[in-house]
Amino acid sequence: MKRENILTGSPWEDKMGYCRAVRIGNIIEVSGTVAIVDGEKVKADDAHAQTLNILERIEKVLEDLNVGMKDVIRTRIFTTEITSFEDVARAHATFFKDIKPATGFYEVSKLVAPEYLVEIEFTAIAAE
Repeated sequence: MKRENILTGSPWEDKMGYCRAVRIGNIIEVSGTVAIVDGEKVKADDAHAQTLNILERIEKVLEDLNVGMKDVIRTRIFTTEITSFEDVARAHATFFKDIKPATGFYEVSKLVAPEYLVEIEFTAIAAE
């Protein structure tokens, strides 16, 4: 089966040896993704805005693979603050209220930098 890697130009892709997403056949796995914290629209203390930013960016990555959010079957959400559940859930529902992928919500001690409150991984299966 053909393998398709989606790169986003992040310096971490070469540094760590990964890509944002991989598609083999109709299976798509998206790497853990954090928000682009700009200090204005997306702040270091706003889990809702960080989650929306992640979901908006991954929606574009999936489009590059000719699939959409409707094809997501699983999300894995990692947070450094379990008390952010309501904010994260509200943002997640903005995209997935009707799709309803399987999901998990996990508290971890740290993400890659202190300004990140949320990281999400995705699995999608393209319709044949």
